[in-house]
Amino acid sequence: MKRGEQGKRLLRALAGEPLQPPPVWMMRQAGRYLPEYRATRAEAGDFLSLCYTPELAAEVTLQPIRRYGFDAAILFADILLLPHALGTDLWFETGEGPRLSTTTTPEGLARLKGADDIHEQLAPVYETLRILARALPRETALIGFAGAPWTVATYMIAGRGTPDQGPAFRLMSEDRATFDALIDAVTEATIAYLSRQIEAGAEAVKLFDSWAGALEGADFDTYALKPARKIIAALKRRHPEVPVIAFPRGAGPRYAGFARATGADCVAVDNSVSARWVAEKVQVDGCIQGNLDPRHMVSGGQALVEETRRIVETFRNGAHVFNLGHGITPDADPDNVALMVETIRNG
Repeated sequence: MKRGEQGKRLLRALAGEPLQPPPVWMMRQAGRYLPEYRATRAEAGDFLSLCYTPELAAEVTLQPIRRYGFDAAILFADILLLPHALGTDLWFETGEGPRLSTTTTPEGLARLKGADDIHEQLAPVYETLRILARALPRETALIGFAGAPWTVATYMIAGRGTPDQGPAFRLMSEDRATFDALIDAVTEATIAYLSRQIEAGAEAVKLFDSWAGALEGADFDTYALKPARKIIAALKRRHPEVPVIAFPRGAGPRYAGFARATGADCVAVDNSVSARWVAEKVQVDGCIQGNLDPRHMVSGGQALVEETRRIVETFRNGAHVFNLGHGITPDADPDNVALMVETIRNG
């Protein structure tokens, strides 16, 4: 009997079991498209307060579960809480997004905390997981997450999101030793962070490499694949029964073989690659997650129904977790999410 076969549907799929219908959840499923989220966000006062107030973070995590009955809840947090815990300043500009103090020199790197010293700052995140482990329905799996080192480092170097990750590439070119040391520091902290999330109740974890697609050739191997392999191997040594989902967004042809190369139990794929190609080249190695275009959550209608059915059918011969190809957007219609879930479960 395969691991998880008699358990929660998400965990069964991550263990390699084909299920019909497939389990479903959505990236950013707790978010601004939901009126109940906006109300809780207003109660918190600001985004970081929402992340660091366990009762409120747990509440917004639970909201889409109550509304849609997804097969998994993902911890409400932000990938930049980790650099915050490492000692960078972090704040959010209204309408513009996150801002961080930059880490670009050996001196700045030396000021960062070690992986063993991040947990006091992140204690509210672990408490949120403990609340969720008690509050979720028995059939709903709990997912923890972190940003992958390359993606997190791009924010730490630039102090904000950038369209081309130019500041990170400049540091990589001009001071490879400092860049590599930053990747190593984030990698070790990510292992410690995800391990503590598992100890607090996460039943699976996901590694988001949102800017992996900017890396090419040997750089992809060095800064997307290698850190993921190191993180997953360390987690498997500590928590061998906990599955890991890897999402190297924008990887294109490099999705093929990513699970074998990193040890990931499941590879999430974006909507830039076709479901048929993914079934032939990626799903052959195990569970895949994806990959409905998030724009269907805005437009809805028959196109949403037909595309959802097509993805389910394309992946039906292997392990599949239905999800979007990226996070749901704030302008999505909650009724379209309900239509998607109904289509998956009722055909």
